[in-house]
Amino acid sequence: MTQIRIEDVWPLSPLQEGLLFHAWYDERARDVYVGQHILDLAEPLDTGLLRTSWQALLDRHASLRAGFQQPTGAQQLVQVIASGVRVPWRELDLSGRPAAEAAEELARAAEQERSRNFDLSVPPLLRLLLVKLAGGEYRLVVSMHHIVLDGWSSPILFDELARIYAAGGDAGGLPPVTPYREYLAWLARQDKDAARRAWRRALSGLTEPTRVGPAEPPSAPVMPHYVTVRATEELTERLRSLAGGRGLTLNTVVQGAWGLVLGKITGRADVAFGATVAGRPAELPGVERMLGLFTNTVPVRVRLEAGEPFGELLARLQGEQSELLAHQHLGLAEIQRVGGPGARFDSLMAYQNYPRVGGGGQPGPGGLKVTGAEGEDASHYPLTLLAAAADRLDLGLEYRPDVFGEEAAQALLDRLVRVLEQVAADPTVRTGQVGVLSDTERRHVVVEWNDTVRDVPGESLVDLFEAQVARSPDAVAVVCEGTGWSYAELDARANRMAHELIARGTGAGALVGVAMDRSAELPAVLLGIMKAGAAYVPIDPEYPADRIAYMLGDARPAVVVCTTATEELLPGEAGAERLVIDEPSAAAALAARPATAPSVPLHADDLAYVIYTSGSTGRPKGVAVGHAAVVNQ
Repeated sequence: MTQIRIEDVWPLSPLQEGLLFHAWYDERARDVYVGQHILDLAEPLDTGLLRTSWQALLDRHASLRAGFQQPTGAQQLVQVIASGVRVPWRELDLSGRPAAEAAEELARAAEQERSRNFDLSVPPLLRLLLVKLAGGEYRLVVSMHHIVLDGWSSPILFDELARIYAAGGDAGGLPPVTPYREYLAWLARQDKDAARRAWRRALSGLTEPTRVGPAEPPSAPVMPHYVTVRATEELTERLRSLAGGRGLTLNTVVQGAWGLVLGKITGRADVAFGATVAGRPAELPGVERMLGLFTNTVPVRVRLEAGEPFGELLARLQGEQSELLAHQHLGLAEIQRVGGPGARFDSLMAYQNYPRVGGGGQPGPGGLKVTGAEGEDASHYPLTLLAAAADRLDLGLEYRPDVFGEEAAQALLDRLVRVLEQVAADPTVRTGQVGVLSDTERRHVVVEWNDTVRDVPGESLVDLFEAQVARSPDAVAVVCEGTGWSYAELDARANRMAHELIARGTGAGALVGVAMDRSAELPAVLLGIMKAGAAYVPIDPEYPADRIAYMLGDARPAVVVCTTATEELLPGEAGAERLVIDEPSAAAALAARPATAPSVPLHADDLAYVIYTSGSTGRPKGVAVGHAAVVNQ
């Protein structure tokens, strides 16, 4: 066996750093970034030659022989390139099994391969399983960690595999490799300060994250589920016509539509989501044939202006994205650091415009016969929108099943298609007029959820309270810090308070301030004020002195009910009479008042209380609330 030795040491790309973090965050959990391709191969197949061809690929591309480590005493993570690495190869013969049993065993074996995490420090981060089936068919299961290969690289990899196989396992006829190291060197030369400034400007004013899932999603990784939809040929053609006629990319059209859907479900007019970008700089020679992880995730900000034609929104969005093209090399963690909370999101969009695996046409004599291919990748985001356009626009939504259900995910995808249909039909439609709900959803929200019509009693709050006293006078009405009163006892205390206020000249239409801490006595005071025909103005003793003074000066209550503990918080210049209910003389006066209700008529449209707003946009304002509004709850 060839001895493994260190060939080179490279830095990491920004996305490699992110994937390494997720892989090491919980090494016992399943790594969702272990991707898998399954190729359908047909006879004649030389399995030994196929294995040799894979070994030649491994020897040819240093990026496939990378292991990721943090050297002792070093702060920076590195990827260590090894030589003498042997390709992990396993064969499974199911050709003698019945078709159904073989298919079940193949699925089980493929799942076992994908669910088995890689030790990212030990290259190669790929493994191969060749399964022989009946009828001269084979399945090649290629499991590989995303940290060494992006989606653009996969077709290059399999194209080279076919060429090497056709050449008898010799890679000498292929063009020289431009190593991934050249891209990492290019990254190191970029002006990161300029990129930081550009992203800070682009995200300025976006002050909160855009979340479609819970603020604290489940931390344990899970394999995603999928829902898909394929646009009709007519819709695809109309979208292409819209994009071409306005100098847009189809990617921009889908991004704008997805931004609108996110805005509707989050109730926001300024949203952000992640987008994967190819990350292959055109000025780097040979970059189109390089293998490695070039992609990056960057924020896409979509500002939704209701009166703006949607076609103009798309043009503005593409212009904003174009200004950031030169700065897409900056890592997402750094972008989010300079962009603040608004640069954070929990949904991702990937527009896939790279060639498909297995799409290379018919093989020559002695070539590898690939009759079909399928692939599966995942991400840690609760939602990932996948878009690809070949003959028709294919849309898929990858979702975490522990965050979203299948019905909810399908509804989101259907809304996206609905937006695309409206925009394709009329690009001049105003953004605020684009609907996302189906007729069924609209009826559910507008009609069923809004079916709140019911009879409202034309009575006051006092009427309702006294009716409850009559029904259950001995039931407990108030409990606070060991003190408890029945409805009859609470009613008697409220009646005494009402008589005391009336005796002080407070009656219908008057305002009474209440500056008290929470206690069993407080409900009796509030009910007593209303029984006197007046309305109360609550004054929180925790308020600053200037706010209390402003409220009293603005409301001008006839009386302020307080306690000896809260009286000192009231401004000395306040002109209102004070009723200090725990002061001995006041307590004796209250106790001497009648326990029966005063004869004060109340109506549903009489005032019950005046409450002051928070004042977040200026001075607090008093909001008058009538009895009808209180009982209509």
